[in-house]
Amino acid sequence: MKLLATDLANLFVIEPEVYGDDRGFFMESWSSRTFAELGLDVTFAQDNHSRSASGVLRGIHYQIRNPQGKLVRVTAGRVFDVAVDLRRSSPTFGKWFGTELSGKNKRMLWVPPGFGHAFLSLADDTDFLYKCSGLYSPDDERCIAWNDPDLGIEWPAEVPAPTVSARDRKGVFLRNAEVYP
Repeated sequence: MKLLATDLANLFVIEPEVYGDDRGFFMESWSSRTFAELGLDVTFAQDNHSRSASGVLRGIHYQIRNPQGKLVRVTAGRVFDVAVDLRRSSPTFGKWFGTELSGKNKRMLWVPPGFGHAFLSLADDTDFLYKCSGLYSPDDERCIAWNDPDLGIEWPAEVPAPTVSARDRKGVFLRNAEVYP
């Protein structure tokens, strides 16, 4: 696996080794040994799988008292995936990083604890999988508005009016959000 640094500290794009032939492909999507060798010594507590139609936007989600690190990937379809640094002590506080993840490119994104996370589905029947370093804690869940003008996330223009859940429509702007120290 290759670990590709981003402009945000501790946030990495991961390119797995993919072995393919006329039968299909094989890839290792996670190995405790490989990740430890890459400097990502993490234990996962929960796996999640969502399926979204094209134009569905989920996030920007995070858990305040029980932060989760997330290893995210797409097995079918494609998304524009976004992580936002919510660590007030970080030099990149309030900055975001976005990248396309797809069943075709097989890239993954490591979103460390202290970041908010969102994605916009760019294809029907997009399967999004994520391993979480902590368990889901509904009382700790928070949501920042996906369209916060202070963040200025450049969502793909191919989806001018995303479908957003009622819960996510109640997301607050970063300036009013509870964040990490």
